Amino acid sequence: MSDSATPPAPLVTGPRGMRLLAFLREPEDTRFPDAPVGYALVAARHEGRVLMVHVRSRRCWELPGGGIEEGETPREAAARELREESGQLVDAGALRFVGFSKTALGPEQRVLYGALFSGELSEVLPFAPNEEICAIHWRTGTEPLPYGEVQTVDEYMVELCGDASALEAEES
Repeated sequence: MSDSATPPAPLVTGPRGMRLLAFLREPEDTRFPDAPVGYALVAARHEGRVLMVHVRSRRCWELPGGGIEEGETPREAAARELREESGQLVDAGALRFVGFSKTALGPEQRVLYGALFSGELSEVLPFAPNEEICAIHWRTGTEPLPYGEVQTVDEYMVELCGDASALEAEES
């Protein structure tokens, strides 16, 4: 096997077999020929802390996010998923697009792109556990969470959101 046939090493690998293959700072309306943009994530911040949700089925702390529904933009999906999973509200237009994650998921290593957004919440609304999410946590840095695993791919993407903010500040 030649070196050109060897896939590049992932940027980071997370629990449950997720691999972050690349992070692309392309325009928000970009579509990719090799796989769909199938999900959206939100790095929601409040007073310097990032919101993490504990997903019951995966027993893992992750960024709020999920699948994009028929007729929905990734931006709209991000705002909807934030509301459904954590009870937090944000206007979709107020979210800042950061870029696209290219991930390989599950044992079959299915490739999907995800749109990553960030946003500052002016207030924190009460959380009620639901069928999908059993807890939320406002995290500072990478301090240990109360229990369970942390999706290291999402932690990596939170850092990318910070890098994007720093780049924007430099460009201003």
